[in-house]
Amino acid sequence: IANASGFWGDEGSAIARQVRGGPIDYLTMDYLAEITMIILARQKAQSEDAGYARDFVAYLKPALAELAKRKIRVVSNGGGVNPAAAKRALEKACADAGIDLRIAVVEGDDLSGALSANELARREIDGAILHGAREVIAANVYLGAAPIAEALDQGADIVVTGRVADSALALGPLIHAFRLRLDDWDRLAAGTLAGHLLECGSQITGGYFADPPFKDVPGMADLGYPIAEIDADGAIVIGKPAGTGGRVDRLTVIEQLLYEIHDPSAYFAPDVVLDVTGVDVTQIGLNRV
Repeated sequence: IANASGFWGDEGSAIARQVRGGPIDYLTMDYLAEITMIILARQKAQSEDAGYARDFVAYLKPALAELAKRKIRVVSNGGGVNPAAAKRALEKACADAGIDLRIAVVEGDDLSGALSANELARREIDGAILHGAREVIAANVYLGAAPIAEALDQGADIVVTGRVADSALALGPLIHAFRLRLDDWDRLAAGTLAGHLLECGSQITGGYFADPPFKDVPGMADLGYPIAEIDADGAIVIGKPAGTGGRVDRLTVIEQLLYEIHDPSAYFAPDVVLDVTGVDVTQIGLNRV
């Protein structure tokens, strides 16, 4: 499983480097921060054809033929708050290129209009942001990996989602590929760990990690993005394409491992609660952890 985007606005050449970088089965692309959701919601309010990450379609378009040739399947939350519109744009791009790919949409995360501002406020935990709010611009729930796996089971070449847990972008393909049960907690946790390590793109290959002269990263102008080799038992090897810049070592992996983790023994995801306190991180070769 390779990753080619960690956020909306990430650079677009990573897809080509990942596809050239070796045999990969799945390509994930992550776009959605919380502020991104609000920007996309405001765009959708202006047009029924807006509200998704246009980068997603623009960057994917030149790679469609190669992805189809190599049978690399794509999973992305680039659908934002309007995955149906993203699907239409991708279908047009495929038609223009004369490529036949099956595109699936995962819906169900959009709670806009389902609950009033008062009802949402009553559900807010340890805060008062919504207290007295008269309008809620957008409300979305994090979905898990099961619908992504179902879409892949049904033969989708590209799966476009709205708001799903970032880790689910990788866990969905693992459930599909290894036929994981949805109560196989240890392997779901391992897959969630893999997704968490991949989700921020080049963070784990030296991106945000870089802090010269304290943390030097070579080749920042041609930064490689991560590729994870994952076996059926959940062991993960993180690497990057040969000949690219950046670094993959214990320091980059551990920094990403602890990113956005409040309680290392209980990292909550929709699919499983992950305990990372027993994770072993070992350097097994150059740019391989």
